[in-house]
Amino acid sequence: MHPLKVGIREFRTHLPKYLLQTDQPIAVTRHGSTIGYFVPSINTSQEHDLRALQQAVEQLNICLQNAKVDEETLVQDFKMLRQNHES
Repeated sequence: MHPLKVGIREFRTHLPKYLLQTDQPIAVTRHGSTIGYFVPSINTSQEHDLRALQQAVEQLNICLQNAKVDEETLVQDFKMLRQNHES
């Protein structure tokens, strides 16, 4: 995989994007010459968020089972409440 070439000013300006959203190496350049490389590590934040979402889904399913409510009923109730709120 070839690194993405980014000027030093752009790299500095958009640093949060490159630190948190990029999974490919970046060649940081100055006046067209590469002065360094940024090699991101595995983005564990997204993995953590995905695990948290999966746990929330599991907990919701348990609550629905305990209340003896199926997903279709939940969706219908939500739509009805939303319509009432918009009126």
